[in-house]
Amino acid sequence: MRTIDEYYPANGRVILHVDMNAFYCSVHEAEEPNKYRGKPTAVAGSVELRKGIIVTCSYAARRLGISTGMLVNQALKKCPNLIVIPPDFTAYRKYSNAFMKIAYEYTPCMEATSIDECYLDITGSKQFGTPQEIAAIIQERIYMELSLPCSVGIAPNKLLAKMASDMNKPNGLTVLRIRDVPKILWDKPCDQLFGIGGRTADKLKKLNIHTIGQLANSEEMLLTQTFGVLGVWMKQAANGLDQSPVLENREQSKSIGHTTTLPSDIYLKEDVHRVLLNLSDQVARRLRRKQMVAGAIQITIRTPDMKTITRTHTLSAPTENTEDIYAKACQLYNEHWSWDKSVRLLGVTLQQLMPKEDSAIQLDLFNYEQHPKKESLTKAMDLLRNKYGENAVLTAGMLGDDPSVLIKNHKIRGTSLQMDFRDKENENLS
Repeated sequence: MRTIDEYYPANGRVILHVDMNAFYCSVHEAEEPNKYRGKPTAVAGSVELRKGIIVTCSYAARRLGISTGMLVNQALKKCPNLIVIPPDFTAYRKYSNAFMKIAYEYTPCMEATSIDECYLDITGSKQFGTPQEIAAIIQERIYMELSLPCSVGIAPNKLLAKMASDMNKPNGLTVLRIRDVPKILWDKPCDQLFGIGGRTADKLKKLNIHTIGQLANSEEMLLTQTFGVLGVWMKQAANGLDQSPVLENREQSKSIGHTTTLPSDIYLKEDVHRVLLNLSDQVARRLRRKQMVAGAIQITIRTPDMKTITRTHTLSAPTENTEDIYAKACQLYNEHWSWDKSVRLLGVTLQQLMPKEDSAIQLDLFNYEQHPKKESLTKAMDLLRNKYGENAVLTAGMLGDDPSVLIKNHKIRGTSLQMDFRDKENENLS
């Protein structure tokens, strides 16, 4: 009979990845089981057929062909009895905190990477049992106490733990060791390796690297010539190697972003800039509310055929200013998108966040005397809008020179846009 010490490597780690299954839908099912349990459900940013997009769906819905990213009207054609639910972020945060509190009882070394998943380093947790026993206890407690299903991956590093948790959903409990990688992963296409997306996989195909096994056995020099330091990481990952630690003390937010699906596709410069201004204003206000500044700005563009691109600009100095964020967002759009192409979704995300007190905000050489006045005005506007709502103070740029023309031609109103921006408010915890 094996002793418990034999389950824990002498010079290695034991990592769990806890991944909640169909989290948003599962929360609604836990809150109202009589209404949703076992039924095909989907959460959408908007239940309005034109612009509604499926954010997540239950496994009952997935079995009927529903998938994330599908338009609501398409989903309802495929599954007329699909129950479409508007998001409830208050409930999601409550259940997120609850399941992470359970996980935290088994190790203080926990890293939350999003609202519905976390890593646990249980190398020093053998008093609770073997890794499989600890994983099973956490999984059972989350279900018994919260009525939420989850999958757990067990591995010697974060990469393999993440991939293991994805292998047997829902309610899976999977062990993935480094010695298992050739047998289990090497025949899979490269884009199934966590961290490699479709574009990178396409570049690998041009190098005649199609599978994870081929990537694992490829020449490192060939990869670095094409991908730089990322090439080294990809080869190591394909061999199941990952040294990244589980970070206990992570910043509360790594990014702050807003996206909005537009009531109708737009392409005119003044319409795009007006949306970007509203988005920039929203994220800047949230940034200031957190007493933080941003070192990089990213825009998201989604086309009518659902293709999504993102482009990022690193700032020369951190900022909290709406004008700076808006200017860079417009610059990114101008540089990377054509004005004759329509868009259906736009987003602005602030990255590389840091506390304002720890940063050096760059002042304009010619207008530095105006900075205190501008900062006071911004604070006053924020206070008014926090107290009286989003529309208490609007700039002329948010409304346009002639709002009636915009309404007539594009069916976009200043007030409706303000509400739409809350469809996809996100705080990335990764």
